[in-house]
Amino acid sequence: MNPGAVPSNPFVAGGMLDNPQLFVGRKDELHAIASRMSGVQPTSVNVVGEKRIGKSSLLYHFFQTWEQQVQDPSRYVVIYLSLQSVQCQREEDFYLAVAQELLSRPSVRAKPTLMTALQLNPLNRIAFSAAIAQFKNQKLLPVLCLDDFKTLLKNKSEFNNGFYDNLRYLMNSNSLMLVVASEKELDFYARDHQLTSSFFNLGHVLKLRELTEEEVTELVLLPSSTVAHAQPVLGMHEQNLTRQLGGRHPFLLQLAGMLVYQARQQGKDENWVKTQFEEQSRRLPRPGLGSRRWWRSLHWLVWNVPIRIGSVVKSIGVSMDDMSNWILGFGIVCVIILVVFGLVTHSQAWQWIQKLVNKVLG
Repeated sequence: MNPGAVPSNPFVAGGMLDNPQLFVGRKDELHAIASRMSGVQPTSVNVVGEKRIGKSSLLYHFFQTWEQQVQDPSRYVVIYLSLQSVQCQREEDFYLAVAQELLSRPSVRAKPTLMTALQLNPLNRIAFSAAIAQFKNQKLLPVLCLDDFKTLLKNKSEFNNGFYDNLRYLMNSNSLMLVVASEKELDFYARDHQLTSSFFNLGHVLKLRELTEEEVTELVLLPSSTVAHAQPVLGMHEQNLTRQLGGRHPFLLQLAGMLVYQARQQGKDENWVKTQFEEQSRRLPRPGLGSRRWWRSLHWLVWNVPIRIGSVVKSIGVSMDDMSNWILGFGIVCVIILVVFGLVTHSQAWQWIQKLVNKVLG
């Protein structure tokens, strides 16, 4: 399918968005990268966010649209490289992968000096640095959008402090700019892998979070929100169901929208959508949803457990509603915690529980 064509189902659950017409929102983030690229001194950016929050899609969309983001595109050459999809077992593999992407860009092919510098064999650290210096001489800034950067960290013997220090030198000399995507800030990985290079104090950290309400609206209205004269593929009720299931998380919204659309096509009902959503969202990686699981655990602890403890009093024949059960049960849980931490004695706890039961039942 033509990358620019809009599919009948515009929702993409899992994987990187490669169709620019299906990309919604993130205008502030795109502007932030572009402004640091076109400033007086380019500042490298670390895009940080949990899995499935859209880091890869953001980097790739910036790669696709950067010429519309800056005032003078002739000053830059931008590439996108997923380090997970290329074989970077050695330092020279990394340089070769970057060189191949740069060589594919028209602005580089138009300059024989750059072509020659990037095609040196072997393309080691010295040769790569010399090639990047040629870009500066040509007044052309290479901007490398590097996805899955932590792949390099798995091979510390090859990608050592010297490798990172060299990248930092090229950045400090305004010869190179990086836009690096990672789940955690790079300095976290430096501590974790005992690396001391100043590279890991990357210029600017851009944290990618859930979508805003305006961006959620853009997503559920696809493709009308991004394609002129197009109509939303989801009806109003279907849009509301997608919002209900997906919240503001981009991956969950995409999954919900995809299932809602499929349900209509296959004649399935809303229960089918909810069942499929629950199964698929549980099976697929859901980082960041740990907070949702944490919330469910907290809800169970502070609501369900107290109600169950409080409902035990029904065995003595007293009728109580859920709120009364919760008040009694929560009070008992708190007293138990105080006992566990040695803040009250067992006899004091028993007296408090008796008073609490009498007060609630009275």
